[in-house]
Amino acid sequence: MADRQPAAPTHRAYSVIRREGQDDYWLNIGLVFPHKDNSGFNLILQAFPLDGKIVCRTIPEDEPLQTAPPPRERPEPSRSSQTPRRR
Repeated sequence: MADRQPAAPTHRAYSVIRREGQDDYWLNIGLVFPHKDNSGFNLILQAFPLDGKIVCRTIPEDEPLQTAPPPRERPEPSRSSQTPRRR
């Protein structure tokens, strides 16, 4: 079987959250990948919209593609703040 490079996503999937008195919030919920024959798409979601509506928008060429958020670094607890153990 030949090694295949996965197609790059062409669109982002959003759930648009309406907010009274504020701009709508576009929540990124996934990515859209074209089929090899350009006759369809695979929609990969990380969440489902509450209202059932998904909006797909093209990814601008100048926008970096980040598929997952960077890991958070947790600060190490200070040893001086730990209480001594009793025996």
